[in-house]
Amino acid sequence: MDKALMGIRVLDVTYYLPGPYAGMRLAEMGAEVIKIEPPAGDPARYMSGGYVHEANNKGKTIVHLDLKTAEGHEQMLELAKTADALIETFRPGVMKKLGLDYESLKAVKPDLVYCSLSGYGQKGPLAELGSHDLNYLALSGALDQMADSNGRPVHPANTFADYTGGLLASEKIIAALLRKFRTGEGAYLDIALAEILGEFQGNHDIYHQSGASDCGIPEISGNRISYAIYETKDGRFVTLGALEEKFWHNFCEFAEKPNWQKWSAKTVGSKEHAEVADFFKTKDWQEWYEVSMNVDCCLAPVLKAHERHEHPQFAARRQTVNFC
Repeated sequence: MDKALMGIRVLDVTYYLPGPYAGMRLAEMGAEVIKIEPPAGDPARYMSGGYVHEANNKGKTIVHLDLKTAEGHEQMLELAKTADALIETFRPGVMKKLGLDYESLKAVKPDLVYCSLSGYGQKGPLAELGSHDLNYLALSGALDQMADSNGRPVHPANTFADYTGGLLASEKIIAALLRKFRTGEGAYLDIALAEILGEFQGNHDIYHQSGASDCGIPEISGNRISYAIYETKDGRFVTLGALEEKFWHNFCEFAEKPNWQKWSAKTVGSKEHAEVADFFKTKDWQEWYEVSMNVDCCLAPVLKAHERHEHPQFAARRQTVNFC
C-alpha cells in the first residue's frame, strides 16, 4: 500500500540523534525529507566513525547550505515556501538570529508546521544550557529507576530520551499536519526532551502521592520472584514476567515444582527466590531461549542488540510489517 505521508515535504534542520530520528521516521512513512546540513556536514558524521549519522538519516535528501550567508538564507527561504513541516534542534534563539524562526518562516509559508526539539524547551532556567541524554534521564527521574542492588544508577548504553523525543516529535508533527489539512492553519511545536521522560513517570507520581510506593508499581518493581531477571548456567540472563497467576503456574508446571505455585509474591532475596534462581542456573542461555519459545509463562532471554535480528519473532515481523 502507499505510504501515508506521500506528498508531504519536511525540512530537517537537525544534528546528532533526536531530530534526525524524527525526520527519518517521517521519511519511512513516505514523506519527502530534505536534510539541511552545513557545508562541513552534520557533526554526527565525525562522531565515532559517523555511524550515528548513517543510522538516523536513511531515506532523506541531503542539502548543504551555509545558513549564515545571504545566499544560504535565501535558499532556505525558498525551500520553506515549498515545505509542509520543519524540524530544528538548535539551542533557543539560534534560528531567530538566522532569521529562520517560526515567525520569519510563517511570513513566507503561513501554514507551516514548525517543530523546535531541544533538551529543556525554549523557555526556563535551563533552556540555554548544553545538555545530553544522560542529563534528561537524571532530571526526569528515569535514571533513578535504573539502579543496581546498591541503589546506584546504572549508566545506560542507549539514548532513551533522544529516541523517545524523536518519537514524540514525529507524532506531534503528524497531528499538526492533520490539523493543517483540516483547517489550513500551521503550528509551532516546542518539545523538550527532559519533559518527555517526565511524562513517563505518571505511575510513579500517583504511587508516591498515595504513600504506597516510591518505586512505581510494586508488582513490577523488581522485588517479586515472579517478575525478575535471572542468571543462567553460562552467566547470561533471562527475564521472567509471570505477573498473572496463570503464567506463574505455567512456569511452575514446566519446572515440575507444584509447591512453588504459592510463591509468586515472594520477595527477591528470600529463600524462595534463591531456590528459583538456582533452578535458572541449571540450564544455559540457549536452553532458556528455546523454553521461551515454547512455554507460555512470559519468559524472554536478554538479547544483545544485534541478536534480535536472528530471533524468529523479529524475522517474521520484518517480512509482514511495513510502515503505513
